[in-house]
Amino acid sequence: MYYTVSEVAKRLEISPHTIRFYSKEGLLDFVERDQNGNRIFKESDFERLFIIASLKRSGMSIKQIRKFTVLCDKGDSTIAERLKIIMDQREAVEEEITKLQDALDVLKYKTWLYEVALDAGTTAVHDNMPLEKMPPNIRKIKERIRKLTDDMEQRYKDAAQLTKKE
Repeated sequence: MYYTVSEVAKRLEISPHTIRFYSKEGLLDFVERDQNGNRIFKESDFERLFIIASLKRSGMSIKQIRKFTVLCDKGDSTIAERLKIIMDQREAVEEEITKLQDALDVLKYKTWLYEVALDAGTTAVHDNMPLEKMPPNIRKIKERIRKLTDDMEQRYKDAAQLTKKE
């Protein structure tokens, strides 16, 4: 059975434009064309398309994806190179997830802060609130924020002391 660009796009949850772009960039050289020159996809093409789309979603550049697909086409002699590319991208994604988790934690903290402030009618309700009065998940976030602030203050003091010594 063969699938059109639109059918593939829908199944992979990407736009037909994206598939055409991948093709233009040389990532879909394996895809056959019908007698009218239209791309036709086989069921066996979906795994490779899914991997390409996933690598792109992970933040990998088109150039790096192309390098990876070329290495795949070369066969087993490139396994170590492919593994390195995947491991490097995995590390980059894990770092991005950590940053996003930090951002999400701040949003959770601020949501809690404003919900409590809304009930109290003022944001001053938090000014002297002890950590023990905060929900445990919010307390952990507040402690991390406080630690970052304390670390920044200490670096500022250390820099100021170095300046005085000079």
